Amino acid sequence: MRERKFSAHSGAMTFILLMGIVSLFSDMTHEGARSILGEYLNLTGASAATIGFVSGVGELCGYSLRLLSGFLADKSRRYWTLVIFGYTLQVLAIPALALVPENGWILACGLVILERIGKAVKKPAKNTLVSFAASEVGTGKGFAYQEFLDQLGAFLGPVILFVVTLIKGTGKLFSAYRLCFAALGIPAAVTVALVFFAQRKYPHPEVFEKDEEEQTEFRFRPAFVLYMVAICLFAFGFADFTLITLHAARTHAFPTATLSLLYAGAMAVDAFAALFFGWLFDKIGLRALILSTLCSAFFASFIFLSANPWSMAFGIFLWGIGMGAQESIMKAAASKIIPKSMRSTGFGIFETGFGIAWFLGSWLLGALYDTAPLYLAVVSAAAQLLAVMFYLCIRRSAAMKQ
Repeated sequence: MRERKFSAHSGAMTFILLMGIVSLFSDMTHEGARSILGEYLNLTGASAATIGFVSGVGELCGYSLRLLSGFLADKSRRYWTLVIFGYTLQVLAIPALALVPENGWILACGLVILERIGKAVKKPAKNTLVSFAASEVGTGKGFAYQEFLDQLGAFLGPVILFVVTLIKGTGKLFSAYRLCFAALGIPAAVTVALVFFAQRKYPHPEVFEKDEEEQTEFRFRPAFVLYMVAICLFAFGFADFTLITLHAARTHAFPTATLSLLYAGAMAVDAFAALFFGWLFDKIGLRALILSTLCSAFFASFIFLSANPWSMAFGIFLWGIGMGAQESIMKAAASKIIPKSMRSTGFGIFETGFGIAWFLGSWLLGALYDTAPLYLAVVSAAAQLLAVMFYLCIRRSAAMKQ
């Protein structure tokens, strides 16, 4: 009996690490692209307004379509089909940017949106598969390992492109960026190959989770509603990193050439924070999420109310902690609330709400930054502290399974 339990634990951990490596190469591809994408779109002829609009539409598609893909995953139980199709669409859209001709901004913008759609297709199904295995090894720990490897890729991608541009030179920037996107075809191909390998090796990851509760249709239980409000408040107050790099550029706190490395540094903090808080979640439950949110609540004050590089670096460190929590223990907590039979639907609702709140919050925080950075800092901190209040409500209701 003990040997069988060890075998299940070992298999679940291997599956989690394998999917984490998939995420590593995937993030190396699309996060590497994001570090140069804005300037590349500009070079293809897109105006600033067009870039902002396409970025917004892309993110909106990337989150809102998860509602549909999550529902389809639960109805069809074809989790792997959606994961494979989504990953393939997402990562292959990136090297395709290398084929965009000069003044081909319409094609480039279309590929950007296509990449986000690919992410929307695979995300709920992928999180569901990981949640099955995570239930065997520790929910917080399982999602934390995923996030660590995911953000390791997000760190390596921009660094690799930084090296490519150093070697190629920036005399012909458009040509250098096309080479960067072509280079990202390597981790893109590895991603697709690994997804097919994972599907072949673990065709039914749902066997890792014991059937404790079955539910044929999704119901908005009180704990889930409170949790949705909390994570939407958190997302609403969490500024997108593009706003941080804008402030860093305007204040000249850091050399322009190093701005992409700031993002890489934030991703490194994210990765290690995810490991720590994921471990802590398995020890103390929702209190870990409360603690991580309190840690990140005042990041905007250190970043946007100062031109001092040390203050901004500390703020970015706090931002990375918040991101680590968002991508690891927030999902772990959600999987505790959502029943196994409808988990993709629950993840789809969860991530759609999060994405819409992030989109609206980023829009408002950007407008507040143009008006007065102090207003941005106040709204950001207030929204995250309100999220903590709702987390406390969930704990007091005793509705969350520990």
